[in-house]
Amino acid sequence: MTIHKEGYKIIAWATILFGAINVLSFYFFSFYSPILSWVIFFATLISLVFVVSFFRVPARTYTVDENSIVAPADGKIVAIEEIQPDEYFSERCLQLSIFMSPFNVHVNRNPVAGEIAYSKYHQGKYLVAWHPKSSTDNERFTTVYRKNDREILVKQIAGAMAKRIVNYLQVGQTVEQAAEMGFIKFGSRVDVLMPLTVKLNVKIGDVAKGGITVIARW
Repeated sequence: MTIHKEGYKIIAWATILFGAINVLSFYFFSFYSPILSWVIFFATLISLVFVVSFFRVPARTYTVDENSIVAPADGKIVAIEEIQPDEYFSERCLQLSIFMSPFNVHVNRNPVAGEIAYSKYHQGKYLVAWHPKSSTDNERFTTVYRKNDREILVKQIAGAMAKRIVNYLQVGQTVEQAAEMGFIKFGSRVDVLMPLTVKLNVKIGDVAKGGITVIARW
């Protein structure tokens, strides 16, 4: 397991804050109320471990298969529905939504290999990730992948806690399946819009692993 580069600065500040709080705590409370000092120590230690674990990148063997679409994120599949897209596509699509809790791995990965045909950042609200309008109203980053005549769209969506979306891709760039596409800090949601002709490989309630779980096949 490694730590993602997006976490270096946050982890550094969290460590400094952890040290400062506990130095002050033991200085002021250890003599008069040692139990309180230990409570503060363990509470801040748990918080620090949580911050570090949030930016973890576990060692994995990723799925690479040109006939498969893999999950772009870790999390629970909370919606699978036919929709009329509000961006890029004009025809109806199949939308699959993955909810990322603060305890999931938060690296986002390319669901397919190919060329980046479209990339756009949208300002927006910070509704909770499971809200029906979060896909269209929240802050989000839209990326379209194209290979031959196949295209799929991925939305990285901010939520009530997640207010920092990172996307590393640019239009015209050629990418590999399961390689990093970006990062969403502190939990949110990722939507995948696919042609109606794909064959689904998952159902609502399944737990996906980014870059590994095959969510659909062409």
